[in-house]
Amino acid sequence: MLDTTPLMERILYEVKRVVVGQDRFLERVIVAMLAQGHLLVEGVPGLAKTLTVKTLANTVQGQFKRIQFTPDLVPADLIGTRMYNPKTGDFSTAIGPVFANLLLADEINRAPAKVQSALLEVMQERQVTIAGESHRVPEPFLVMATQNPIETEGTYPLPEAQVDRFMMKVLVDYPTEEEEFVIVDRAIGPPVHTNPVATMAQLAALQQECRKVYVDPSLVQYAVRLVAATRNPTHYDLKSLARMMTCGASPRATIGLTEGARALALLRGRSYALPEDMSDLVHDVLRHRIALSYEALSEGLTADALISQIMAKIAPPPKPLQHEDATP
Repeated sequence: MLDTTPLMERILYEVKRVVVGQDRFLERVIVAMLAQGHLLVEGVPGLAKTLTVKTLANTVQGQFKRIQFTPDLVPADLIGTRMYNPKTGDFSTAIGPVFANLLLADEINRAPAKVQSALLEVMQERQVTIAGESHRVPEPFLVMATQNPIETEGTYPLPEAQVDRFMMKVLVDYPTEEEEFVIVDRAIGPPVHTNPVATMAQLAALQQECRKVYVDPSLVQYAVRLVAATRNPTHYDLKSLARMMTCGASPRATIGLTEGARALALLRGRSYALPEDMSDLVHDVLRHRIALSYEALSEGLTADALISQIMAKIAPPPKPLQHEDATP
């Protein structure tokens, strides 16, 4: 495998020159990009969600588009439409903002189901259909959707089929006091301009390198068992969780855990995945795929709490043997 660590370090360094804190969130964005998955981000406004993606796009010289989802949005505003030219009598295709490398769908739960369904095709198939004609979006392609956890008025719940197409759901929290001081200091100081350090071709090469990362079958089996426990908890001696969940995770979760572990291993400079690479991503990959029962909601339980119980019961596989240095 190629040594991809220096390139990813340069990308992270450039983004961190602008974005303060949010290390875990930024790591998840890189993981999603390497694993060719999509990201659902939940957090209150003002936590640098848009700034992170926009800065990353500038760093890798990718095309960035932002769509503000509103209740009056229609699918044509998203994917494009056919335009009639009265002078020539011909129709032409006007493509929408989904034709970008990094697409930010801001407050996605404010748009009605018809618009959300239009986004579903491009997330899964990497193409849109306008007037019966298919158009491929640029590669690499990443959708990062945000939703506000504190407002419910004027919002629509995301369809389960669309939620399942997000590889991870990341919760973004407030910065620490020290980080907030630096944020204010940078905001009132001279603007910081990022330097492009990679290209889309290099990013595509990184994605191909990610596919070469070795994942041991025991690690895949660990992912299978974790996901299976969300569907049939009694089989794993988790009978108390059976009444707390109405629906478990799909096989996409197993694939997401495996591909995410590969990407995180590559980001950490390894050509093989370790159990901690997968364990670090379990909550992000599963939390939006578990449907809680009314009983769980009435007791104030969260998906994260149930996932923690599952992880405590299902142990990860042992690490590969480390050969000791035999030199005297």
